[in-house]
Amino acid sequence: MEDKLDFSLPDKRQKGSTVNKVTIVLLLVLILLTTASLLVTLSGRQPTDKTGTDNLSAEQTRQLATKLAQRNLYEQAAKMWKDYLSTAELTDVERAKALFQIGTLLEKASFYAEAIDYFYRSEVAAKLDELESQINTHIKDCFEKLGKFSALRYELMDRTSLKADKLAGSKIVAEIGAEKITEADLDARIENSIENQLAPMAAFMTAEQLSEQKKKMLEQYKGPQAKQQFLQSWVAQEILYRQALEESLAEKPEVKKLLEELARGLLSQQLMNQQLADKIHITETDLETYYQANKDKYVEPAKAKISHILVDDEQKAKDLIARLKGGENFGELAKEFSKDENTKETGGQIDADVVKDAYHPVIGESEELNEKIFAVEAPTLLDEPFKTEKGWEIIKIEQKQPQRQKSFDGVRQQIFLALTNRKRQDVQAEFIQQMMDKHNVIIHTSALAGPEQRESEQNTSPAKE
Repeated sequence: MEDKLDFSLPDKRQKGSTVNKVTIVLLLVLILLTTASLLVTLSGRQPTDKTGTDNLSAEQTRQLATKLAQRNLYEQAAKMWKDYLSTAELTDVERAKALFQIGTLLEKASFYAEAIDYFYRSEVAAKLDELESQINTHIKDCFEKLGKFSALRYELMDRTSLKADKLAGSKIVAEIGAEKITEADLDARIENSIENQLAPMAAFMTAEQLSEQKKKMLEQYKGPQAKQQFLQSWVAQEILYRQALEESLAEKPEVKKLLEELARGLLSQQLMNQQLADKIHITETDLETYYQANKDKYVEPAKAKISHILVDDEQKAKDLIARLKGGENFGELAKEFSKDENTKETGGQIDADVVKDAYHPVIGESEELNEKIFAVEAPTLLDEPFKTEKGWEIIKIEQKQPQRQKSFDGVRQQIFLALTNRKRQDVQAEFIQQMMDKHNVIIHTSALAGPEQRESEQNTSPAKE
């Protein structure tokens, strides 16, 4: 039997088949694990409710916002309500209510401008009768707290106007070329001007005090004549400024020098205002203590309401007094005989009070007459006429008000200004001295003294040994 030699290579198919099977199994396991992980992730999501910050549901976000508001954390509560709006599916009515809620929270957090924004958004989202009056009140309060009184006036006009298609304040009051200036622009400019005037005091006034002072200053611009004068001044300044820019006036060396000097003064004042704001803190106790210590400064003097008949000579005055004592009517005689054209038609009645020991512009100067008015009771006809630079006066005292102590509330603003001025002088002097020491300032007063002053200083200086 012949043996045949086999020169073929060993068969490796069987081994490779085993390795392939293992690889396939591992791949299948990996796919199964990935699929399972994905299913677990998907199953953990909320099927219908979107999530807010920190994976909170919309309802959880709303509950958290409510709780933050209950703890007086208004800014944080407003933020959560905003998150709620971005995650929850709401109707227009629900959205309007949520926007209103955000507005009230921002107002409580003193973000008044942003609060107004959200009140407006609430109105745009849906007009709700139940919120209308509340939104009106909140917007009014926010504008007042911002000190935007002209904007408030137009806001109220818009909300009460029967013509909803025309915004209040849109009336054009002036034009500069193509630019149109409305009544609202003018009022805003007036308000800005007043704010600039108050800026030196604003640093150490409370918001309430600043607002009150601003209201008083705005009163002088209520009339059309005052507004017209301001408008003309503003327009004149504006066109001069524009012409100056057109002529590159700001680039001239002498103008640059002047602007630098103005900047020095402005920055110096701003620095001092910061110091005053940091160091002047007037409390309610300070005000009350000052009031108690200086009550005599806050006394309202005695006053009297009077009527008069002004004539040229003494005898005529005495005759009229006799007729008045005989029962004739004071007002009728005043209309017939008084030469004071401003009061005769009103029966001689004078609007301005007579103040004890003070000059009166209508009846003139007479210490004796002033004393007599406050020496008798009211109502009384003085039984003799009195001579002043105006003529001969016949006086009837209608009412009298005795001297009285002014209340603390009535003079609170005056006391605040008095204390502020006193403390300001102290703070300014101290801070300027600190700055002089820091910058090694030496003022040689003798260098600018005249011969007489130098001789006086030499005579008073101690003798050298």
